[in-house]
Amino acid sequence: MEKEELDILKSKDPERVKAVLDEFNSKNANLFNFEKFHTDGQWLTLWRIVFELLTDDQLQTLHPLCLNTVRILTRDEFALQTNDIKSDFCLLLELARLTLGSVIVSEVKQETENTDSVASLAVGNADEDTETVVEALKCLCNLVFQSHDCRKQCVRNRTVDFIMKRVTSTTQYSNSIEFYDMNLLFLITALELSTRPRVQIDLNGIVYLTKWLDDKLVNKELTVEDLKILCEVLKVLFNITTNPDKSPNENEIQSLHLTSVVRELIIRFGEIKNEQERAVVFHCINLLTNMSSGSLTELVVKCETTESSLSALIYEDRNVLALDIILRCLRIVLEETENTAASNKIILPVLTVLVKCARCNPVMRHYIRTVILPPLRDVSQLPEVGKELRNYLCRFLTVHATMIRDLSAELLFICCKENVGRMIKYTGYGNAAGLLASRGLLDCRRVENAEYSSDSEDSDTEEYKQAQSDINVIIGRYEPPKKNPLEGMSEEQKEHEAMELANLIEKLHNSGIVKPCRIGEDGKPQPIDHILQLQEELPQQQLNQKHKS
Repeated sequence: MEKEELDILKSKDPERVKAVLDEFNSKNANLFNFEKFHTDGQWLTLWRIVFELLTDDQLQTLHPLCLNTVRILTRDEFALQTNDIKSDFCLLLELARLTLGSVIVSEVKQETENTDSVASLAVGNADEDTETVVEALKCLCNLVFQSHDCRKQCVRNRTVDFIMKRVTSTTQYSNSIEFYDMNLLFLITALELSTRPRVQIDLNGIVYLTKWLDDKLVNKELTVEDLKILCEVLKVLFNITTNPDKSPNENEIQSLHLTSVVRELIIRFGEIKNEQERAVVFHCINLLTNMSSGSLTELVVKCETTESSLSALIYEDRNVLALDIILRCLRIVLEETENTAASNKIILPVLTVLVKCARCNPVMRHYIRTVILPPLRDVSQLPEVGKELRNYLCRFLTVHATMIRDLSAELLFICCKENVGRMIKYTGYGNAAGLLASRGLLDCRRVENAEYSSDSEDSDTEEYKQAQSDINVIIGRYEPPKKNPLEGMSEEQKEHEAMELANLIEKLHNSGIVKPCRIGEDGKPQPIDHILQLQEELPQQQLNQKHKS
């Protein structure tokens, strides 16, 4: 900004100031590189002049424009860290009506009088006040995101208390104020961990925010702005339900109610007609990862009717529509990661919720299994080849990303009721080897303390039974009968081939390419010193396997 323009701002001439700020804001709307403002202290000079304008009550009509300029300047992280802006931050809190004794001029006529003995600091009509509050909130969001000192100042000023006071108020605020209130609360609770127990326990945040969501669901029509606010509230709830500090009983009651509200949100927006509805559903799934196993039972409520409808999908006398939508979301993210360069991280919350659901409730496990592991019919393809959910999950069993690999393996294993033979049937021994090795199940022993219902729920199809004898369990697919490669060989030739194979494995071992192992008594692989140790252990392993089978 030129010196002449700075002088105009100092003059405080409303019309000329407005023209200069309009031009600056329009020109720098998308500015993120502030190097040119670091010469001759331009950033600090402009910052100080604009805040002088904000302290002038005679220029209140210009305050939204001034705050727009401040918002642009708050993008400069370097300047925020090298300059003292504590008093300016406090002024922004006042303009956002997040200080003691300040309230917003209401846009909507109140049905009841405010009983708080506070005086409004706002001057002018409600529209002007709302615009000022919104712009101040935008600035605060930038500052909290960019500056550690500003976050600490929010803690000292108990900013979260004032935001929650607006949440619990009977006053109806504009969508813009609600959105940026929640955005600011999300940023504070995300970046300043000490505020989470304050919101959750002292301010009863879970109860009030859950009620807020519940009230929103009453509306038949929700705008795009409403859906954006829903997303911000769900993000705040995710923050404050991470590592809950309340007593187990009290937290469980709140979690049950919250899960039931989340279920209704998932069902209402489960068709995912647009990106905003998708965001709501996926934020709901993120939030469910923090819910206890007992709370997740609220996802499948008991139904009196046996007929499915648009708001109900009946399975074993339960409405599993919300669970079905989560499974559909799994397919959506799996297809996205397959077809685009999307990060696998978007899959983790969905898999986490499905694993927890499958573990905590037999009805949910039964339904998840019917979708992910339907009865096998075509066994001509490898388990990891295809577009079914089972195929996608089998592909993840051998990826380097440990979290997605382990979650995929656990979900499949739970669907198989932790039965090793059934797991191998659906995935092949090779794909399942990582899971089996980590759990000490390479010798196909039974899982101890696995509590599942005794019903079979695994009837083989006729197609599978016909091909079963020719299925290669290592790769998990049908292979036509092949000629025995040892057929026609003398015993000496067979022994020679065996020694050749042993020598080749030994060479690979010595060069560090492979590390031969045997299955130990704990069912886990144990490295060996020499390849001939495999031959020594073979008779005993065969005997042990015979006893287990």
